[in-house]
Amino acid sequence: MKTRTFLRLCLLGATLALVACGNKGPLVLPDKATAPATDHPSASPASDTAPASPAG
Repeated sequence: MKTRTFLRLCLLGATLALVACGNKGPLVLPDKATAPATDHPSASPASDTAPASPAG
């Protein structure tokens, strides 16, 4: 009888653990059109410096 009680408690604990994890609210999938946010600004090395022109 103790084995059955132990199994029920384990099943209840596992169920509660699975229910408690995750985000709250409805499932929202990200839009494919939006780009992911970056933490650093992107810099283009070609646009930062002017090309050297030969003196002639």
